[in-house]
Amino acid sequence: MKQGITLFILLCCLPLLSGYAFAESEIESRIRTLEETLKKQEETIKAQQLMINELKEQIKKDDIAIIPEPKETPPEIKKEIKHTGLFGGSAMSNPNISMVLNTYAYSSNLTTDELKNRGISGYTTEGIDRKNGFNLDSAELALYAPVDPYFNLYATIPVTEDGAQVEEAYFVTTSLPDGNQIKAGLFKSGFGRLNSQHSHVWDFVDNPLPYRAFIGSGDEGIDEKGIQYTYLAPLPFYTILGLEILQGDNKTLFGSDAAGEVHAYSAVAKASLDVSDNATILFGPSVITGKTKTDTIAAKSDFTGDTTLYDLEFTYKWKPTKYQGFKLQSEYLYRTQSGNLIEKKSTQRLDRNQDGFYIQGVYLWNRWEFGARYDTLSLFKDDYILDGAQQDQGRRPWRITGMADYTFSEFSLLRLQYNHDESAVTGKPNDELFLQFIFTIGAHPAHQF
Repeated sequence: MKQGITLFILLCCLPLLSGYAFAESEIESRIRTLEETLKKQEETIKAQQLMINELKEQIKKDDIAIIPEPKETPPEIKKEIKHTGLFGGSAMSNPNISMVLNTYAYSSNLTTDELKNRGISGYTTEGIDRKNGFNLDSAELALYAPVDPYFNLYATIPVTEDGAQVEEAYFVTTSLPDGNQIKAGLFKSGFGRLNSQHSHVWDFVDNPLPYRAFIGSGDEGIDEKGIQYTYLAPLPFYTILGLEILQGDNKTLFGSDAAGEVHAYSAVAKASLDVSDNATILFGPSVITGKTKTDTIAAKSDFTGDTTLYDLEFTYKWKPTKYQGFKLQSEYLYRTQSGNLIEKKSTQRLDRNQDGFYIQGVYLWNRWEFGARYDTLSLFKDDYILDGAQQDQGRRPWRITGMADYTFSEFSLLRLQYNHDESAVTGKPNDELFLQFIFTIGAHPAHQF
């Protein structure tokens, strides 16, 4: 009887035991599913971390004057990228587009005609292309997009009162190994500090006197057709080396008619390192050389010969917080030039060895910046030798500048600047006042260091 009762109880519990076993099996299945999901998430996080590291490296590279663009997206991340952009298109087919409006009000004690004829004796006959009143520097359209995993494409098209022109249009390789990169097309030379920057990112409205005297009165400096090779050296601190082969169109340095082929070459070396937790320095030499044919040296005269321009740059940045900082920047330029100065049927041998220097400091406090600049020519050298005889060009050209600006946001800035200009050594000083407005819209890339 007892055995029958026991058997009856077991038969009654059998469904419960079976349900328990089934529930246990379902739980194990869910655990395995969660573990597989967790494993996939870990792989995704790992891939995303690789992307973050890649972007961090790119930010560091963007702080150098010659910029190696981002490398190809890691394969393990490509499968995670979804179609984005305008109307659901991919990033490949929709370029980043931005526009920068740079405009200013200007006042000088000189007339517009006096400004146009205000050259720097012994250096350049080019004057100052500004008008008393309102001036449009440019409305600069910039486009950028990756072409494919191997190339990026860039273009800059400023629109001025005289119309639109292509200032830059070039491609950059993105997948060459071991820190190698090639840029080709129309681009800003990596020579010097300010030359590789667009004017709307400068700390002052205008460029320093050495740039005006040696490179030309145009604000944007050396824009050339050519090819650039850069190498990111495997050193403990950030070091980049560059070589350029250029057409040589800059009319002050070289001139498009100086030769019937490529006739300008440059080399640069730039290094950046942290000197403390909040301070970084950038320094390095540059040189550019080539054949020259220009009419900017003396009135009604043409010069043909050879020109070499050297540059040594130094920048120090201290920024303990987002709203406090200080930047000290300077460049020393030295030019050597030899050839013939031709006026009608008269030909004279001309040798020029001249230098220039500027130093500027800018202090950041909250949204305000306060800056001062001193620039001069003939600091150590001023040889202007015609047929073996040194020519007296008068006293040393110099200028002093003060400015204050207010940044409303990363897209808008208002700047007030005053110049006392003594660069026309035989004329009266030029006292200039600027009120500059800069506005940016669109996907604008990060500015350089």
